[in-house]
Amino acid sequence: MISTEETICAPATSGGGAIAIIRISGRQSIGICNKIFFPFDRKINLDKQNGYSIIYGEILSGGEIIDDVLVSIFRSPHSYTGEDSIEISCHASGYIQKKILELLVENGAVTAQPGEFTRRAFMNGKMDLSQAEAVADLIAAESGQAHRIAMSQMRGSFSDEISALRADLLHFASLIELELDFGEEDVEFADRKELKSLVNKVLAVAKGLSSSFSIGNVIKHGVPVTITGAPNTGKSTLLNTLLNEEKAIVSELPGTTRDFIEDTVIIDGIQYRFVDTAGLRKSDDVIEKLGIKRTFEKIEQASIILLVADIREGMQALMKTLTDLRREIAGKGKKLVILVNKTDTDDGSKRKDIEGKIDLEENESILFISAKTGSGVNELKMTLTRISGVGHILTEGVIISNIRHYEALLKVTESLERVLAGLENKIPEDLIAIDVRQAIHYLGEITGEITTDEILGNIFKNFCIGK
Repeated sequence: MISTEETICAPATSGGGAIAIIRISGRQSIGICNKIFFPFDRKINLDKQNGYSIIYGEILSGGEIIDDVLVSIFRSPHSYTGEDSIEISCHASGYIQKKILELLVENGAVTAQPGEFTRRAFMNGKMDLSQAEAVADLIAAESGQAHRIAMSQMRGSFSDEISALRADLLHFASLIELELDFGEEDVEFADRKELKSLVNKVLAVAKGLSSSFSIGNVIKHGVPVTITGAPNTGKSTLLNTLLNEEKAIVSELPGTTRDFIEDTVIIDGIQYRFVDTAGLRKSDDVIEKLGIKRTFEKIEQASIILLVADIREGMQALMKTLTDLRREIAGKGKKLVILVNKTDTDDGSKRKDIEGKIDLEENESILFISAKTGSGVNELKMTLTRISGVGHILTEGVIISNIRHYEALLKVTESLERVLAGLENKIPEDLIAIDVRQAIHYLGEITGEITTDEILGNIFKNFCIGK
């Protein structure tokens, strides 16, 4: 258990900028800072300053000036952690930051653990556990949709919904248990029809939230897209065009790509993780064979597969590659986009031989493109938005992206389905009460009303230091 009696400090900004922030939180924050910070207006005393004050001065070490800084003061409970807090804005020199942190530790502070500031915010009631987790998601968000989900959860949209459901179930659980206390008098405090109606309502919400996880998880981590096909069909050129940079080596020689190349692109607010793979063909080259093996691994991991074919090779070559790929992904629910590439080399005759002659299966699309000139690439992007399943996310409603929340909601669903079955079969109230209490417990685990040090440790160890 991390002690909240200690005053903690850590850098709150990453490298690369001109200014850095060092954060301090705890009862002794202002007193410790007072020992190393000297306002240019010597009449100012940090101990007597109101919260939300900013003081200009210098950090001194034995008379040596370390830096001119701004000190921001936050008074409990009106701070991120709910404790007295200080933020020191200094120049981003690694030496300056290291020296200030050393001075803080020498004067009584301790180095913060990963996520300790947010953990203290949770412990002090500034946010619940799902909101605290959303802080980490907000920091990690790399697309507009991921940012929107994290911000919505951090503002409490998910927490409010869970807390309301839990409160309703708690009310009925208390009535059922009151009945058990008066068991010999045959009284009924909890209306069974109302309980059944409530359980159905909570079940519908829990199932809706858990079903949103598949979308939320994709938004959070990105849509995995594998680019595959025979050698020299323009896969690497397509990747470079999508990335708008020369990421992959392009050559007329087949087999240039020996390993996969991966990068991300944001399309309509959604992150896509594109993987360019080795061309599919028989080869005696040991390294190329290993690359082809990895191609199949990436196909297995992908949600969407882009099969790139050279229009000059004609219908027969395309159908051979397509047939082999269909056999590989059959029954796995993957989306397949057939990209007939190098249309800039065609006078229209090859396209005529292919267009409309492929019997597309479910979850398949076909586009004619030129990765070299960019023709058809915008249409490809629109197709990705359409088939990814996340292109038209409702702005209203809650989407979950956290596996811990998803697993808890599945347990809520299981418990409440047992409650419904119990009501239908008229099982004893004490057994129904157990299942209702279990559902309440799992809802409480989501928001942190019920938690353990082990759960907290697993959550906050993944945070960055200083947050």
